[in-house]
Amino acid sequence: MRSEADLLESARRFSFGGRMDKSGVGPVFVRGSGSEVEDANGRRYLDFNSGQMCAWLGHNHPAIVEAVSEACSTLIHAHSSYYNDKEIELAERLGKLLPEPLQKSMFLQSGADANEAAINIARKYTGGFEVVSPHVSFHGMSDTTRSLTYAGWHAGYGPPQAGTMAMLAPYCYRCPIGLEPETCEIACLDASFELIDAQTTSRPAAVLTEPLFSAGGVIEPPQGWLPTLRDKCHERGMLLILDEEQTGLGKLGSMFAFEAEGVVPDIITLAKHFGGGVCISSVTTSAEIEEAVVADEFIVTHSHSNDPLACAAGTATLEVLEQEDLAGKARQLGDYLKSKLNGLAARFEIIGDVRGRGLLQGIELVRDRREREPATAEGKAIAERCLHSGLIFSVRREGSVLRFVPPASTTEDQIDQAMEILDDALEEVGR
Repeated sequence: MRSEADLLESARRFSFGGRMDKSGVGPVFVRGSGSEVEDANGRRYLDFNSGQMCAWLGHNHPAIVEAVSEACSTLIHAHSSYYNDKEIELAERLGKLLPEPLQKSMFLQSGADANEAAINIARKYTGGFEVVSPHVSFHGMSDTTRSLTYAGWHAGYGPPQAGTMAMLAPYCYRCPIGLEPETCEIACLDASFELIDAQTTSRPAAVLTEPLFSAGGVIEPPQGWLPTLRDKCHERGMLLILDEEQTGLGKLGSMFAFEAEGVVPDIITLAKHFGGGVCISSVTTSAEIEEAVVADEFIVTHSHSNDPLACAAGTATLEVLEQEDLAGKARQLGDYLKSKLNGLAARFEIIGDVRGRGLLQGIELVRDRREREPATAEGKAIAERCLHSGLIFSVRREGSVLRFVPPASTTEDQIDQAMEILDDALEEVGR
């Protein structure tokens, strides 16, 4: 096996940089199993980001390996103008899992693909143009989705696409209009729609939102925000698109995050661990919407749309989610993880807020709990120390939010080990 130093030297010569968080440095990963990954030096790490959140079932889950192996011996790729059996099986399985009227699905490669397709469906169906997203959102890095990604990654790409606009997110820890969540009556929504109504140049098409803002800082809206948002959309003839790519399929302790408030969207997108580590995304809507846009010559496809290998992995993922009750595991392990994070918050003043649900949780770091100045440099330093000690997680909001997404395969002992590493780093940096 090539050494890590040799691989990094080759990467500096031949691999494109521009990674989201790092570029040009180690570790270089070579294998993974369950909740751990191993680098080229043979060092193992607890992966509390589940890869790029796509290995949440656990790295190299046996059911995914088996499904991909079978597809490799039958049909890897198929002509996307025609149906294939794995696509039909996955669409049927997903349609039975989602609540009515969500039953018509298409399968693409990435979350950005799926969100772009959902936006185009909404524009075709409503005849409108403007699409709105909250100001801490993340929906992808293609041109359209970057224009609706307000959590960052904008500089130097020129003006956003026409017809995209931001609304205020319900970031209660840092309320954008300075109110208190106990008494605000979700005033940020009223203010947002006053601005939306004032700016739209045609009939607006949709709001695209996450039910919990993951990359924006693990920000969960208050109770009532999502149903009120749906009502305001429908009053204007807009569709509600829920981007459940980081929140759906068991991770938050329910099969879909929207179930917490009983809000069924008009369109839902899924991705990330949908393929158990294999790239696949989906867009699902009602038969009424699908029939209307198809009649209006709606077409979205890519060379690998509905590929049988990816669809086989998707079906295997849905089977694992149900057979292993991964939503239940997320609730159980999530409660345990949150108790540990709350314990750290009781000891370290730098932890200003603990938040999240299931196995998508985060802590916000502050230099002073009263003033809430973001501890950005400290967060980056803590993350570096944790990485060197064998713990991987994501750093968001320029360093002030540490996000933890351990795989469903994680044990309580592994959570204890991770929290010991985090404790040591907080002791070094956060006092």
